[in-house]
Amino acid sequence: MKNLLVIGGTGFLGTAIVRELARRGASAEFCFTLPTRRREQAKHLLVLPTAQVVEADVHDPATLARLMAGQDAVISLVGVLKGGEGEPYGKGFARTHVELPQKIAAAARAAGVRRVLHVSALKAAADAPSGYLRSKAAGEAVLREADLDLTLFRPSVIFGPGDAFLTLFARMARIAPFFPLAGADARFQPVWIEDVVAAVADSLLRSESIGAAYDLCGPQQYSLRQLVSYAAAVSGHPRAVIGLPQAVAWLQAWAMEFIPNGPMTRDNIRSMRVASVCDSGCTLPFGRIATALEVIAPTYLRN
Repeated sequence: MKNLLVIGGTGFLGTAIVRELARRGASAEFCFTLPTRRREQAKHLLVLPTAQVVEADVHDPATLARLMAGQDAVISLVGVLKGGEGEPYGKGFARTHVELPQKIAAAARAAGVRRVLHVSALKAAADAPSGYLRSKAAGEAVLREADLDLTLFRPSVIFGPGDAFLTLFARMARIAPFFPLAGADARFQPVWIEDVVAAVADSLLRSESIGAAYDLCGPQQYSLRQLVSYAAAVSGHPRAVIGLPQAVAWLQAWAMEFIPNGPMTRDNIRSMRVASVCDSGCTLPFGRIATALEVIAPTYLRN
């Protein structure tokens, strides 16, 4: 297996996966095709000698068909946290989490590419309260029905240098005198990006992962309140965290939907009704031991 199409390969998780697979290339050299909407935003990957960064719209079936030609496997990583309102998922969620996997499956089958690795979300389910989780489940179903050599990954929130989670809280703590927080009691089991990367890279190289779905979590559960307090304190800006009543939280989230790149939406609140934690006894695949948040987070939050 040599030629890899990595859809979403220029983002936070994709960049880490490509770099890890390139590092492992001493035993199995990979050639990466990395589509992106804006090539100049992927300059950090141009230094990899076997990476071809292509400006392309992966939502266009004809473009996707051209990208798929000659590939041995495809890694599907595209996801959004904000997809709008409306049933059954919200327009943005439907386009990214359901329609794009449909197009990937069709293009893969047409090109004879059987191996597909797809990153979904922990607790994705057809009856979940949020459009985000329902759409993620629908995307999984589309790929399963396509009769591909499929491996699914369902991580809880991912942390690591450059994340949009702990880093966001640490940055906000520099200017916010306190945190009025929606969903303060929501529970998460954050997983280190390198543990997720290892699961994906190992699965690509192990045939026993075909047909498997891996829930990926760290070793410890936390409330959102605890995570915000921790990120603020470690960054050197400890702040009080005030949990908002449900009605106020809903109003706050609605108002933030009008802010470009705002930190919260009403659908996010619905998602947080489901604890993003692994079932009892869940472990990382292939014997890997999950890395504690407290070991890694200080190394980048303090800066």
